[in-house]
Amino acid sequence: MIKIENLSVAFDGPEVVKNVSFTIGDGEILGVVGESGSGKSVTALTMMGLVSETARVTSGRIYYDDQLLLEAGTPRNNALYREYQGQKMSMVFQEPMTSLNPTMKVGAQVEEVLILHDKKSQDGNVAQGEEKKGSKEKAGLTEWIRERDAIKERRRQRVLEALRSVGLKDVEKLYDCYPHQLSGGMRQRVMIAIAVILHPGLIVADEPTTALDVTIQNQIIDLLRKINHEQKNSLLFITHDLNLARTLCDRILVMKDGEIVEEGNTEEIFGDPRGDYTKKLINAVPGRTGKKKSAYQKRREARKEEEGAQGKALLEVKDLSVFYRENANSLFGKTVKKCVVHHADFSVYEGEILGLVGESGCGKTSLSKAILGLNRMVEGSVTHFSNAPQMVFQDPYGSLNPAKTVGWLLQEPLRAQGMLDPSKAMTPKDREAAAYEMLRMVGLKEKYFTRRPSQLSGGQRQRISIGQALITRPGLVIADEPVSALDVTIQAQILELIRKLQDDLGTSFLFISHDINVIYQVCDRIMVMKDGKILEIGETEEIFAHPRNAYTKELLK
Repeated sequence: MIKIENLSVAFDGPEVVKNVSFTIGDGEILGVVGESGSGKSVTALTMMGLVSETARVTSGRIYYDDQLLLEAGTPRNNALYREYQGQKMSMVFQEPMTSLNPTMKVGAQVEEVLILHDKKSQDGNVAQGEEKKGSKEKAGLTEWIRERDAIKERRRQRVLEALRSVGLKDVEKLYDCYPHQLSGGMRQRVMIAIAVILHPGLIVADEPTTALDVTIQNQIIDLLRKINHEQKNSLLFITHDLNLARTLCDRILVMKDGEIVEEGNTEEIFGDPRGDYTKKLINAVPGRTGKKKSAYQKRREARKEEEGAQGKALLEVKDLSVFYRENANSLFGKTVKKCVVHHADFSVYEGEILGLVGESGCGKTSLSKAILGLNRMVEGSVTHFSNAPQMVFQDPYGSLNPAKTVGWLLQEPLRAQGMLDPSKAMTPKDREAAAYEMLRMVGLKEKYFTRRPSQLSGGQRQRISIGQALITRPGLVIADEPVSALDVTIQAQILELIRKLQDDLGTSFLFISHDINVIYQVCDRIMVMKDGKILEIGETEEIFAHPRNAYTKELLK
């Protein structure tokens, strides 16, 4: 179905994709793995005709069923691509909050695909052409209106069915919601519904499960596999999660620095990798064996054994319920309070990493916002016993100012700290030095200091977001999916960084993640949440060895 020959792509500087060649057969699932910045997404975007106009295809050709879509040295045929995009090939993007229109309701955004691409679903708008006018006059106004309404209802039912097919619940209500009213995982599932609604021959999935918890992640993988099996479509699956690639894909491409360094069927790649880089990727996958405890964890455990206590609490949450207002009747502006977190009770102790795990939409992020004071519609109490906590947000592209450079972004928390507390004010030279130091700590070179978020990969943006939270050396950091956008090797580095900060500074973390293996690797204790309620809290080893709650057992499966 897809044939790519010697594809090379450059932006302002050197090539970021270099002589890439591969094919995707009818009904095949091809996985592409590699670190952030390796060229995975640029290759896919170029194939889809969605790469930036500033990109130059310096060599190569791209075919879809022997139709030449793109050739180096010739302008991109946008009219041809419009025939293929959505109808024959579609894409699920990595960051749904920046891909979905924040001013349009969810139902309208899914329906838009039908309106644009499915001629049978056109609603008879007179602006669509003279043929519609003639049919309206011939059939009579009443019949035309009846037919128009019937088409609209059929289209609406197709949208609702697409939303259900990706595991969303209460779809009638969801149809009239805006993207900001959904959790990260729910937004990603809406993106998948948009991609699959027309049953295209090729689906390009760029990190489609990044924002999803493990149970929904498995549902989405099963869904993609089912669609592939039933419709015989092809799937290009881009991921940094090697476990997912092994579960889903028929063949694997490994990319590094814009080149394909290894290719083979899935079991060959995982069972007998040839290249050192592939071996490095596989060895970096977090698992439930070989957990390393930091020196601070060991000291904390020894102190707990001696004193029989957890230690000093940095955060105490008592009987906390969190609410949001939602429109009950938009015509008259009436609202109702909706409880999204119910009677939460827990503490975070000095130097510990407390993991918070649960499905998308269960209330994890709502709880963290209440702790930070970002949502004050609460009942109960939140008590801090340290400096102001900081937060690493789930979506770095939405939380980083796109108009500012990386250096400015890293220095901003230091500037704000100095304004709030003059005793902590730093000179511009010291702020700049601290920003360069933080760049190194999060694994980025000094050259990124002058770049903007749009010039970074998803993983690089997440590292800047982490650096912003850590640069003021807070006592407590709330990390909301801090490694979800990172490839496995950088993920391991960030987890090691978190352990180092715990060691060196005694920094505490409330670590929110949907990846149960990551939680196991980094957390001292685990808190399991479902439907706004904390079901279970315990030491990591105890939770994994002897889970008490049925839902916890399901997560561990």
